[in-house]
Amino acid sequence: MPFDIARTRAAYPALTEGFVHFDGAGGTQTADGVIDAVADAMRSAVGNRSSAFVPGRRSLELVAAARSAVADLLGADPAGVVLGPSATALTYTLARTLGAGWRPGDEVVVSRLDHDANVRPWVQAAEAAGATVRWAEVDRHTGELPAGQYAELVGERTRLVAVTAGSNAIGTVPDVPAIAKTAHAVGALVCVDGVHSVPHGPTDLASLGADVLVTSAYKWSGPHLAAMVADPARWAALRPAKLLPSADAVPERFEYGTPSFPLLAGVAAAVDHLAGLDPDAVGDRRARLRAGLAAAQAHEEALLDRLLAGLAERPAITVYGSPARRCPTVSFRVAGMSPAATQEALGAAGFCLSAGDYYAYEYFQMMGLRDSGGAVRASIYHYNTADEVDRLLAELDVLADGAGTMGR
Repeated sequence: MPFDIARTRAAYPALTEGFVHFDGAGGTQTADGVIDAVADAMRSAVGNRSSAFVPGRRSLELVAAARSAVADLLGADPAGVVLGPSATALTYTLARTLGAGWRPGDEVVVSRLDHDANVRPWVQAAEAAGATVRWAEVDRHTGELPAGQYAELVGERTRLVAVTAGSNAIGTVPDVPAIAKTAHAVGALVCVDGVHSVPHGPTDLASLGADVLVTSAYKWSGPHLAAMVADPARWAALRPAKLLPSADAVPERFEYGTPSFPLLAGVAAAVDHLAGLDPDAVGDRRARLRAGLAAAQAHEEALLDRLLAGLAERPAITVYGSPARRCPTVSFRVAGMSPAATQEALGAAGFCLSAGDYYAYEYFQMMGLRDSGGAVRASIYHYNTADEVDRLLAELDVLADGAGTMGR
């Protein structure tokens, strides 16, 4: 049956303000159930984790529920779910931990397609260890990250390959399983940035071939927290720097300080929200998540096709990249306007879009666009509508006409 967009939008109270949100890649609006879960946890007596008293046990339950929810979302083991404040913070923790064991002559492979959070921590850890950084390149015209190049980049001294499962800049979905197969053939670890991919379809850790996968809850209707998942045995073999009295068990040894228990309640609620996107789905939460996200993905892809077709009809607009598989994300420029000016004009008309490089530093540097302001990004989420796409295209026509009148 068709995706029930009216039912879906009704779950997001912020949408009643009337803004048009094409900024999901920077952070989605928050689902109603998430807001309630966070508020309920804050209204309850919650203490630091302890089995000795009821408020302490509530905290233990909130942590366990968040781990279980993320595990269902990603096809992981709850005991392998590390929780933290952001994808960047978690990746730095892992990079410092792994990098402590690297030696001169070791190699790490990163890509020009990735968000800098899955580039700079590895580059800096390699530099600290005297290891070599090797770069996977992006096709400038298509925006593809060819998997075949990894056969030349990966060798016996490769310790880690870091790659995105979905570009936050132009939407490219690389062939991560093929890249992972190449890396695993020489015993290298594969760290996958799932921040932009996880919100836009079913995710399975094993199918991707990821040894570690990182995701952020605020990109899928939840609060500002993140998770980093792996096989618990993988975590058990690593010894991060930590405070002496803090927990030494897995996965707690990777989590610094006291977590935000109310926000963890929101993480679990966000996963439950995604599991309810298809009201006819049956089975356990994992099965309902797969069904709901598949339904949302089909809706988003239809909107993406509509947007891309509309942009292609407008000669004043340049779209960057044309990958065969992409998340519902597009970067573009309007002739005669800087990206910042385009963003501001669209913002004045009630549209929320990003402008700049959105931390996809290497991609925009490679394209020669960083110094001139990057691009404008339209990122579709499952609460967007066909009418909103059409309204955006109409507003871009107005801007293009104005820019043409002003000249270049």
